[in-house]
Amino acid sequence: MSPVDNSRIKKVRQHISQNEGLIFEKSSPGKAAYRLSALDVPEVDAESLLGAQVRDDLDGMPEVSEFEIIRHFTRLSTWNYAIDLGMYPLGSCTMKYNARVNEVVVRMDGLANAHPYLPPEMAQGALRIMKTLADCLIEICGMDAITLQPAAGAHGEMTGIMLIHAYFDNKGEKRKKILIPDSAHGTNPATAAMCGYTVENLRSNDQGMVDIEALAAQMNEDVAGLMLTNPNTLGVFETEIHKIADLLHTKGGLLYMDGANMNALVGKVRPGDFGVDVMHLNLHKTFSTPHGGGGPGSGPVAIKKHLEPFLPSPILIEKGGKLSFDYNRPKSIGRVKAWYGNFGMHVRALAYTLANGPDGLRQTTEDAVLNANYIREKLKDVYELPFNAPSMHEVVFSHKLQAAKGVKTGDIAKRLIDYGFHPYTTAFPLVVADHGAIMIEPTESEPKEELDLFIDAMREIAREAQESPETILTAPHTARVKRMDETTANRKPILRWKP
Repeated sequence: MSPVDNSRIKKVRQHISQNEGLIFEKSSPGKAAYRLSALDVPEVDAESLLGAQVRDDLDGMPEVSEFEIIRHFTRLSTWNYAIDLGMYPLGSCTMKYNARVNEVVVRMDGLANAHPYLPPEMAQGALRIMKTLADCLIEICGMDAITLQPAAGAHGEMTGIMLIHAYFDNKGEKRKKILIPDSAHGTNPATAAMCGYTVENLRSNDQGMVDIEALAAQMNEDVAGLMLTNPNTLGVFETEIHKIADLLHTKGGLLYMDGANMNALVGKVRPGDFGVDVMHLNLHKTFSTPHGGGGPGSGPVAIKKHLEPFLPSPILIEKGGKLSFDYNRPKSIGRVKAWYGNFGMHVRALAYTLANGPDGLRQTTEDAVLNANYIREKLKDVYELPFNAPSMHEVVFSHKLQAAKGVKTGDIAKRLIDYGFHPYTTAFPLVVADHGAIMIEPTESEPKEELDLFIDAMREIAREAQESPETILTAPHTARVKRMDETTANRKPILRWKP
């Protein structure tokens, strides 16, 4: 027998591991991942029963075995980056650890399998969870009432602006504008426009905060409100928030707060106490429920009492110790989500809130701010700080010191992949975009050891930018997919596989 070529075997196995094709490319005619027993009832014509619901466009679906499916998707799962593997420094996204106790609780049979059509008297436990969460969030935010219906932060934004619209309609005022700072989240202007408002930009001052004089000049009886993120997307707290609220209220306008950055405030200050009229929360950010592709989001909207009549219907009420829904809401903006919101997220958020308690929630806020400032201090000599105002839970640098060598924020982010980290947020916020924003939010989840590894990687990349910029400009070198032609990808996107 000829000797076995081990090197060839290793090479083939490595090729399989690193270059696994699409599931469509593994298809062979006649393969099936299931076996049905023989039909023991009369055959029927599906088209005659279902009509237009019958699809005839599923030709070309992959034909593979169950074993091949299992191996394919298990292999793909090992290629994913996850919070369970390392730090997600995405600024403005708050990619914190999702506590496992949340997942244990939400899978309890009485919660996971409760049907949303259960009559209230048979769902008192589920309703009590929603009521307790609502009460906790109202207290944390310093507001008067809340709806848990919205399915995500942007959905909560839309709900909040719809409430403002309904409020002014009820007063007979036809206000047309929403003011939005240049440091806002990109969803803010889209939300205002979708709700029928004209968007007017509000400039920042040299500290990255709202320019009070500009606000005073732009605020008039035609402005319905201001959409403000606080801390803003630079990670800077709006220290003159009371003046901002007073300016709006004096002219009859309302203050909307984007609650995306509540991870810097919980347990320390309450937005309702500094004049906010309506705000949304991101349970998938601040309260540790799964984020993005990890599961559905949740964006509850908390309001002051003058907006309470317009809350989405129904609202949860309690009488005589029993919980039920009130549908008799003549001024309501209507339902904004099927059922009563993403209930599984409510369970997870409450588990997180109760597990931490008031002291624990305050500690998470303090740790998040401490971590961001630790990174700021360790990197400020090698990356430019475009604004010197104190940082809260995130810090924004720029690529100005690296740009002279042709290295930009996107290049640095790609090189960071080679060091085993998920990239930070690039080119955002827009107020720093011209200088190449490097936006970093470590959250409270990361220990000092992980932060030090990240800092070392960023400092080494800064050194490379000066000494061997080509190494960065051709990165990533260790990823399964190399640097792509981004110009062509934007101009001629290929968004689906074609045989």
